[in-house]
Amino acid sequence: MNKSELIEKIADHAGISRVAAGTALDATLEALKEALKAGEQVTLVGFGSFLVSTREARKGRNPATGQEIMIAASRTPKFKAGKALKDAVN
Repeated sequence: MNKSELIEKIADHAGISRVAAGTALDATLEALKEALKAGEQVTLVGFGSFLVSTREARKGRNPATGQEIMIAASRTPKFKAGKALKDAVN
């Protein structure tokens, strides 16, 4: 499913126009992105949690040359599925 198909499903389930569903989805994703950027955890009960994980700097190896390189520390978003979502999938 891509974004336009998701917008169509939201519009059908909520009984709203596709434009309104698209605006609502964009606003939701933007709020989620801003919260994660601020380091906050976003929990949707019954669906799951979005959180930010920190990766420490570490040594790596360039596969082409075999040369050892330093990989910088970074933050990465993660998703942890909730019980209701796991049960629905299984």
